[in-house]
Amino acid sequence: MQHQITWADFTKVEMRVGTIKEAIPFAKARKPAYILTIDFGSLGLRKSSAQITTLYKPDELIGQQIIAVVNFPPKQIANIMSECLVLGAVDGDDVTLLAPNKTVSNGLRIG
Repeated sequence: MQHQITWADFTKVEMRVGTIKEAIPFAKARKPAYILTIDFGSLGLRKSSAQITTLYKPDELIGQQIIAVVNFPPKQIANIMSECLVLGAVDGDDVTLLAPNKTVSNGLRIG
């Protein structure tokens, strides 16, 4: 059985829609990854390290909307500060990004 959480627990997780503006290979990461710069509208631009290299190439990520958790504290990963956690469905080394199925405003909250 899965551990259950309350609605109050769920509302603490701030998931937002953002658009990827830049995606570059993360040469200093231990596992293959990209450094993503994501536009979250009024929340501004945030960087993230994302291990999504098996299914995505950097140029096809530009302009794609994604869902990310934006209220974790920043985390140092090699030489960058990761400021959000990009969400995806994980199947071994394959990570499929979570995204809205229609274009929406950057910064919208998932709830």
